[in-house]
Amino acid sequence: MNIGVVCYPTYGGSGVVATELGKAMAAEGHKVHFITYSQPTRLDFFNENLFYHEVDIKPYPLFQYPPYEIALASKMVDVAKREKLDLFHVHYAVPHASAAYMAREILKVEDLHVPFITTLHGTDITIVGKDASLEPVVTFSINQSDGITAVSSDLRKDTYDQFKVTKEIQVIPNFIDLDRFKKQKKDHFKKAICPNDEKLIVHTSNFRKVKRVQDVVKVFNEIRKTVPAKLLLVGDGPERSAIEKLAEQSCSMEDVRFLGKLEAVEEVLSVSDLFLMTSEKESFGLAALEAMACEVPLISTNAGGLPELNVDGVTGYLCDVGDIENMANKALEILDKDNLPKFKEAALKRAQEFELSNILPMYENLYKQVITEFKEKMVVK
Repeated sequence: MNIGVVCYPTYGGSGVVATELGKAMAAEGHKVHFITYSQPTRLDFFNENLFYHEVDIKPYPLFQYPPYEIALASKMVDVAKREKLDLFHVHYAVPHASAAYMAREILKVEDLHVPFITTLHGTDITIVGKDASLEPVVTFSINQSDGITAVSSDLRKDTYDQFKVTKEIQVIPNFIDLDRFKKQKKDHFKKAICPNDEKLIVHTSNFRKVKRVQDVVKVFNEIRKTVPAKLLLVGDGPERSAIEKLAEQSCSMEDVRFLGKLEAVEEVLSVSDLFLMTSEKESFGLAALEAMACEVPLISTNAGGLPELNVDGVTGYLCDVGDIENMANKALEILDKDNLPKFKEAALKRAQEFELSNILPMYENLYKQVITEFKEKMVVK
């Protein structure tokens, strides 16, 4: 197959999933063309089946903001014609689904028939898409998609609850590359951070309000009252300064380290004992899955799609949003030396269910189904 992929090229979960899926499809022999405004951060190796097409966004005096959606649709048309694409796969509904709709309809005029699949990742539905000024276009674009997927059953439900979507949404969960995300022998790193065998707790995110990273610090403070521990905070974002201030006021900064954005996050996870995810909303919890693949059990909220990933009492514990005391108590239970090994083993076992080789065929089958059904529909017309 010859596939056009549209995504955000940044560190966000949708861009990571889109890029890793594209790389995997290329490794299977499919040709994959990324179409976006800059090279995706994870598109970091050479493969003869991988291509990148940059969307050129020119500023015009007439517009206050560059018309990205139009530029993207035009580029999609250009790439589809030149590379003879079979399918577009757009990740994140806003504005990629509407751009794909425009591109598909423009191509039809030239008797070229290229269907598109929209994958919903979370905030495109739960936050951005709910904006009253965007909702009609989001609803229309999703309904016009030739295939729709969501990364969790919870996100699928949210989409049906919040939008008048009339088409079937298939749940295809996020996945993990176990060749990359696995426990590595980094004892020297652990010893440098925890010289007195303290427990190492970690959190990774984009430090937005929805992640409630302040709760991570609060839970950590409760844990360290009983067990010597260190906290590593990986990532960056708008809430970082407030979190740094809270950490300075409430605990020793020798026990809390802000590592910023790390590409090789698996090295940190390899030496960690517990992962905290205190979000008020998670459509899936990709960062949590990466931790589990490195044999790190979870304390997570029971929000969104997290209960579909974190098995309560097995791979970790689920707690109510904002319940600091319960999170800390459950964390101490996991960190007990008699309990920790079994939680680590269970976390890895659960992560293996989401291994890339288990998920990739779901997308390949959907691609083939959508292409076949679209061609049949065009013949009938």
